[in-house]
Amino acid sequence: MRVLWLPVLASAALVSACASVETPEPVATAAASAPAPVPGYDWHYTPEAGAARLAYGVEESDDLRLGLDCMAGTGKIELTVLAGTGQREIQLESGGETERYRAEGEPSELHDGDILTATAASREPVMQRFRRLGWIAQWIDGEREVYAPHPGSENGVERFFALCG
Repeated sequence: MRVLWLPVLASAALVSACASVETPEPVATAAASAPAPVPGYDWHYTPEAGAARLAYGVEESDDLRLGLDCMAGTGKIELTVLAGTGQREIQLESGGETERYRAEGEPSELHDGDILTATAASREPVMQRFRRLGWIAQWIDGEREVYAPHPGSENGVERFFALCG
């Protein structure tokens, strides 16, 4: 007789365990919100006679994480980054859009590694998402560095793209 009660008890325990489980609340994902700015680093917009530069780094220093340059109305953006010696690719991501750029490199005289340059089109999805969101990330050696603006500097991102075309 004891053997017959074992399946009944197991079923009762299972039903009771299922009845006590609450439906989890939806959790907001990190992608749903803008990344936080990094103290000391920001976007710096510099217009100059038919051209513009948008640089992420420490103002008035050699500490540049990502530089974007363009001539007015061309729709072409020259990317500049610091990278490890021998690397020849720049990988950018913004709001789920990603792009890899084949880059030229030369040794840096100020930092260990190379200075990479590549050309991007302002109409590419990753660039348009950057324009809308105001932040972009760079993947370096499998690590993601996010470049988010401090309040007020996101206007420079829009001004850069408006000038570039």
